[in-house]
Amino acid sequence: MRLPRLFTPATTVSAHCDLPCGVYDPAQARIEAESVKAISEKYQASSDPEFRTRALIIKEQRAELVKHHLWVLWTDYFKAPHFEKYPNLHQLFNEATKLAGASGAKGSADPEVGDRLLAKIEEISTIFWATKNA
Repeated sequence: MRLPRLFTPATTVSAHCDLPCGVYDPAQARIEAESVKAISEKYQASSDPEFRTRALIIKEQRAELVKHHLWVLWTDYFKAPHFEKYPNLHQLFNEATKLAGASGAKGSADPEVGDRLLAKIEEISTIFWATKNA
């Protein structure tokens, strides 16, 4: 079925991203990853079983948010030209999301996992800002 001419767009537009530029920022993932690391440190320092249980629940929620923010950058912000210019970008995102997931921060209370996750996010951030300043 073809729409009447009245309902067809007069102009076709395309956009770099879903929302106006400037909305995307790896800082969102970094802040959540900093929470993951801090919670892991507090978990390790406590012997209170209730506190430790709450810490694990919150840490897993924060780790899930890290994954969400990374996926938004990976799927919505970065485009084919970025992946061509930075061929390791897919690998960085894969490694970072795995570090935030069950085999990483969600499955471990070791602050070192948080450090490794923060390092991957920093690598992504460096590339992100290079693309924003290009």
